[in-house]
Amino acid sequence: MDVFFLGTGAGMPAKLRNVTSIALKLLEERGAIWLFDAGEATQHQILHTAIKPRRIEKIFITHLHGDHIYGLPGLLSSRSFQGGETEITVYGPKGIKQYIEVSLSISQTYLKYPLSVVEIDEGIIFEDDQFIVEARLLDHGIPSYGYRIVEKDRPGTLQADKLMAAGVRPGPIFKQIKNGEAVTLEDGRIIQPSEFVGPAQKGRIVTILGDTRFNENAILLAKNADLLIHEATFSKDEAKLAYDYFHSTTYQAAKIAKQAGCSKLCLTHISSRYDRNTWMELVYEAREIFENTEIAEDFKEIPVPYK
Repeated sequence: MDVFFLGTGAGMPAKLRNVTSIALKLLEERGAIWLFDAGEATQHQILHTAIKPRRIEKIFITHLHGDHIYGLPGLLSSRSFQGGETEITVYGPKGIKQYIEVSLSISQTYLKYPLSVVEIDEGIIFEDDQFIVEARLLDHGIPSYGYRIVEKDRPGTLQADKLMAAGVRPGPIFKQIKNGEAVTLEDGRIIQPSEFVGPAQKGRIVTILGDTRFNENAILLAKNADLLIHEATFSKDEAKLAYDYFHSTTYQAAKIAKQAGCSKLCLTHISSRYDRNTWMELVYEAREIFENTEIAEDFKEIPVPYK
């Protein structure tokens, strides 16, 4: 599991930062990529990476401001020409379905793959045997959601050498024990899974928030997250400006991370008023409250390891 930043700026494209798009790379876990927001030129940013659009399985839109959605129709269209045949599901606030349908209809775009659009409310919006995705409303000028991506715990490692030493041959019995089933052998011995399977591997948690003021729902979504991705459009000295424009400061993002008990914080959605020479100043501000903070940059990748 890795997070790859395709765009990390605020408002409009700039020379050093494109507008928002974040790829959650789940290549080992499910051979897929989940995209969070698709600002203008997202597909162009992808051209500079190893990301394959045909691998994109789901797209989660935080809110309908242009710097988060203007690249979506083009990306959906181009994927047809790049070998994409598997279904994509787009999740987002009410209105995302109309936006996509009108954009594709007027441009007479034909997709060669199935497209499903889900207009979300708060709560669990997706769950399978690997992941749960929860959405909650934040505090922005229009409905803006944050997403909590929870990987379900993985079963412990089967201790095959120990089983063979106990006289159990590889085969169906190994699978039964791996699945947590007690097995009675021909000689009457009972093999308990707890004796031959290591402890379960705790699943990872990534929280990706849309634009927001300081908000209690952000704390709930970020609780015990291995990685929190939080907008920090403004520096700590611009708290009033951040509030007026429904955004957050470096301090506020750090407070969320600290109160939620996160392992790592990454600041993104950085205003173009801050140039490359001042980016680390924003990090130092956040580190006054939450030490394990870094700042996103376009094409930066952050691994999310198991604890």
